[in-house]
Amino acid sequence: MAPRKQVDDDYIDVDDTYDANQDEDAGKAGYSWEEEYKRSWDVLQEDAEGRLSSAVAHLQQQRKRRRLLKDTAIIQRGIIRHLFIIIDLSEAMNERDLRPTRVELTLNYAQQFVIEYFDQNPISQLGIIVTRDGIAEKLTELSGNPTDHIRVLKTKKNTETSGEPSLQNSLQLARSSMLGVPTHGSKEILLIFGALTTCDPSDIYSTIDLLQKEMVRVNIVGLAAEVQICRVLSKATKGTYGVILNEAHYKDLLFEVVPPPAITPNKNTSNLVTMGFPRRQAEEHATFCVCHSKLTTGGYICPRCHSKVCDVPSDCDVCGLTLVSSPHLARSYHHLFPVDNFNEVRNSSRVTHCFSCLVSFDKTEGGGQVHFACPKCQQTFCADCDIFIHEVLHNCPGCWSTNIPKQAL
Repeated sequence: MAPRKQVDDDYIDVDDTYDANQDEDAGKAGYSWEEEYKRSWDVLQEDAEGRLSSAVAHLQQQRKRRRLLKDTAIIQRGIIRHLFIIIDLSEAMNERDLRPTRVELTLNYAQQFVIEYFDQNPISQLGIIVTRDGIAEKLTELSGNPTDHIRVLKTKKNTETSGEPSLQNSLQLARSSMLGVPTHGSKEILLIFGALTTCDPSDIYSTIDLLQKEMVRVNIVGLAAEVQICRVLSKATKGTYGVILNEAHYKDLLFEVVPPPAITPNKNTSNLVTMGFPRRQAEEHATFCVCHSKLTTGGYICPRCHSKVCDVPSDCDVCGLTLVSSPHLARSYHHLFPVDNFNEVRNSSRVTHCFSCLVSFDKTEGGGQVHFACPKCQQTFCADCDIFIHEVLHNCPGCWSTNIPKQAL
């Protein structure tokens, strides 16, 4: 067997060249903590009129477009997702290295994540699990209603911190809750881990083997230092693992899980999936729903067994049919055919206004020095329209208005 090729992370570049002036420069340097501290205010530069508005606007545009510069290749993705969020509620979450505290910022970002997740994945489902005092507790089952998840995250009783987390119990609870997921749906876990230890009842490596066997992808966001078992877990399940640097980096790592992942080659995917499109029905008298066994005066009627469910997307508890709505299904296709990243154009006098919003470039923030062009239709857009096209619209107005053949798209 050929020896394993080391990845780039196994190497550390060391500059062993000697500089004759380094001793002299070292004497002029300040304290070590001053050299490591990043002077963020030095990045701002005044414009010709002595104002900072253009520099601030340019930095904001760069930060907004950072998430857009990603791979736009057309690959097979699982748009029917089943995701469990595991939130660490141990005593380590009371640390104040994040403003105001770790737990408060985590709950705030978790609510934003739920909204963004269902906006980008309308036919997917999500559940929430918390771990504290060495046990795991399921707050919400897998469902497609973001209102229930946000209401649970806002309940103070459900978000109290105590004790140590249990990584194994949390993973076992999430795995057992996804045993009934159909083969065409992906299984994922998002772990927000703030502690450096875990209190597990048995061998956690057996749980990792079960997750790997059942093709459950585990993505981890660490709030403290890197933990070895988290690295092993994410690598074995083909997930991601990142440790945050600050609040902005925390949000970036969290929202990287929003787009659906690529389907693994060895996954037994289904070519055709049976779905039902239920109709909304309002009733004069309350009847029981099959999902919660509660009396409601309205719901969606399953087209196969005529049972009533509260929300879509969901699976009928009687016949097992996947229930979705046609707008939700149409909105999920943009992940399969993403819009190409626009090219940045500077100091171009050929165009004078944005093709989409018709705003003149000399009236936009930043003095109209930077705008963006579609690589296919060559139409030019401002920074705000560029972000709107990639994050909300998911279609290029220039390509559709110029009737470019679909084969080119």
